[in-house]
Amino acid sequence: MLLPHRPTLARLRRACLPGGLGALVLGLSACGSGGGGLPSLNGAGASFPAPAYQRWAADYKTAKGHQVNYQSVGSGQGVRSFLAGSVDFGATDESLSDEDFKAGKRGGVQIPMLGGTISPAYNNPDCPSLKLTQAQLADIFLGKITNWSALGCPDRPLTVVHRSDGSGTTFNFTNALACFSAEWKKSVGVGKAVQWPVGLAARGNEGVAGVIQNTAGTIGYVNQAYLRGTVKPAALQNKAGKFVLPDASSGAAALNSIKLDERLAGEDCNPEGAESYPIVAFTWILAYQSGQGEQKAEAIRTFLLWALEEERQKQAAELGFVPLSGEVLQRARQEVAKIKD
Repeated sequence: MLLPHRPTLARLRRACLPGGLGALVLGLSACGSGGGGLPSLNGAGASFPAPAYQRWAADYKTAKGHQVNYQSVGSGQGVRSFLAGSVDFGATDESLSDEDFKAGKRGGVQIPMLGGTISPAYNNPDCPSLKLTQAQLADIFLGKITNWSALGCPDRPLTVVHRSDGSGTTFNFTNALACFSAEWKKSVGVGKAVQWPVGLAARGNEGVAGVIQNTAGTIGYVNQAYLRGTVKPAALQNKAGKFVLPDASSGAAALNSIKLDERLAGEDCNPEGAESYPIVAFTWILAYQSGQGEQKAEAIRTFLLWALEEERQKQAAELGFVPLSGEVLQRARQEVAKIKD
């Protein structure tokens, strides 16, 4: 007797994903419901928060039985996928513009989920405790500093590494460089993608960290969560003139000085405060206000509120992020309630 044809797991997995996106997918499931009757969720976007979202998705599956797939493809692709309606939620490190909000036909909310520092990251065993002024950091990425000796280290060629994809991390990093350097602001500017004067290109925080890890003499920029092994942080001079390392404490000092608007957007390219780390950013999840159906809306609200619980925020700090607290956390939870059927 012939058995009925059953699709392979690979086909089921492909059917669940938005078309055309290279993916890092958490968990393997068909497109139907996860445990407990709630449907699975597919999201895509920023690589900056990916380590936290990956951990949360795995823990959420274990604790609640519901499936969340997150594709780390960069903020630019995450916003495009969200506006196209090809994902259940997007993720970005640059808040949506007024034009983006108007372009979305289903309404949108942006919910801050975490904060983080963006660190100059380097691999040079001969220079174990690098300190950079804001002017030096800009000059490195302008291609004006090409040897480690200019930074007080032993003679060695210096190679820059930067992002190749549209990236909220790049937006926040170049936004800071534009505050640090009038030359950078005039000649390169600010954006998710820019014309880099020098350097090697790699995709995602993962790609930049990988190049730095495997190539001595390199320097780039990554979210704090990607600092490990030979990928070391440089102490960066802040607005008060103090050299600080990126961590939860210096990141929180900076983020707590940022005021969020009515759409929960906000940034500061060079925060005040003697203890503040100078390059910080919130990262947001983008969700639809309507047009997704009762079950999908409930699934998204349930996952986001779970992720915004104090336990998950503390866990994020252990992973190298700055947890939300106080008024920002309260407003984020209130924004989730705007997600309707």
